Amino acid sequence: MWILFTLSHSDSLNLISLFSFGFNWQNVHQGHVTETLMRFLKARDWDPSKAYKMKPIVPADLYRSVRDSQLLGLSGYSKEGLPVFAIGAGLSTFDKASVHYYVQSHIQINEYRDRIILPSASKKHKRTITTCIKVLDMTGLKLSALNQIKLLTIISSIDDLNYPEKTNTYYITNAPYIFSACWKVVKPLLQERTRRKIQVLPGCGRDELLNVMDYSSLPHFCKREGSGSSRHSETGSENCYSLDHPFHQELYNHIKQQARLREAVAPIKHGSFHVDFPEPPDDEVEIAKTIESELHKYENGNGV
Repeated sequence: MWILFTLSHSDSLNLISLFSFGFNWQNVHQGHVTETLMRFLKARDWDPSKAYKMKPIVPADLYRSVRDSQLLGLSGYSKEGLPVFAIGAGLSTFDKASVHYYVQSHIQINEYRDRIILPSASKKHKRTITTCIKVLDMTGLKLSALNQIKLLTIISSIDDLNYPEKTNTYYITNAPYIFSACWKVVKPLLQERTRRKIQVLPGCGRDELLNVMDYSSLPHFCKREGSGSSRHSETGSENCYSLDHPFHQELYNHIKQQARLREAVAPIKHGSFHVDFPEPPDDEVEIAKTIESELHKYENGNGV
């Protein structure tokens, strides 16, 4: 629930001047100035001086490792013009870099979505588009997901604080029994507005998703039954998870370009870096504990 507030003119200018992603303020707020200012201030403990600045993940091989283990990409657009993001939730291992790099990568994709993808979609369709669609592939979901709960809770908290109400619908596909068992328990814990956004589709969800998007925008794991979310099922330019996909190439090149512009003013130190994590809200901690508990029950019940 938004809390209305009054921001002084000088604070507004300070905040706007700190948006160093290389695009104007109009691209970010798309006409929703108050809501956008509050989102950024809330996310940074109401301190405009903490505004986030982009930094590339280098070397490129490290970023490629992040992309190979954090499966996420832009597969296309819905019939209404909303960006469609594909997420390999079941096969993402998050084991090729430190948690800070995965959080950094997640923030970069969110920022690029909000500052480039959504404004471009709005311009193309001549109406304001501020949300996206996410299609999650649960293929390969295993008990090792227990090791990812902390990281996923951190990412969820960042989204709640920095990017509220940016997803129109979550479509769950290729859900194995282990997901179904957890979902029955977790679903009642979610807020009603969140539950309404989540749709668990049968199988790969192809037929249902074709009501929302064209075939060309379907994530590869939805194009045929049993296709799964293999990292190597498509070539680099077709697999939206890959660093070789146009979406990730454009994103990474843009981040490097903006970093070079800032480096002319203040050199950027490369190498390991630290990302401060927000404290997850109590309800997200409770959900994470419930998921962990259910997975342990499944583990014990199957003698794993």
